[in-house]
Amino acid sequence: MRTILNLIWLVLAGFWLAVGYVVAGLICCILIITIPFGIASFRIAGFALWPFGRRMVDKPGAGAGSVLGNVIWVIFAGWWLALGHLVTGIALCVTIIGIPLGIANFKLIPISLLPLGKEIVSTDAAFASR
Repeated sequence: MRTILNLIWLVLAGFWLAVGYVVAGLICCILIITIPFGIASFRIAGFALWPFGRRMVDKPGAGAGSVLGNVIWVIFAGWWLALGHLVTGIALCVTIIGIPLGIANFKLIPISLLPLGKEIVSTDAAFASR
């Protein structure tokens, strides 16, 4: 079921979301100081491309640098991205077929809002680590 949902997601929303995050990552990698934001954008792009069967977990050892980076990210980009995922998720939930895709959009909100200090793992690995 994950594969079917991922393929539907890829065709309807995932490809364009991933392209947008990759372009944002490339722009962020122009300046040395914004490279961590570019890497976070690339990580989100991979998650946005294939979200079913994966989840976000806290990265062990993430410290004050990621907190400061997340504050900067929220101010300049995070809240816009989270709002976009929220609106798109609500629009997708209008139809019965779109509900799983809307839920996937809701799942992207936390990582688009606070991407630093997080990592993407498979759902099986996340439950195994608990």
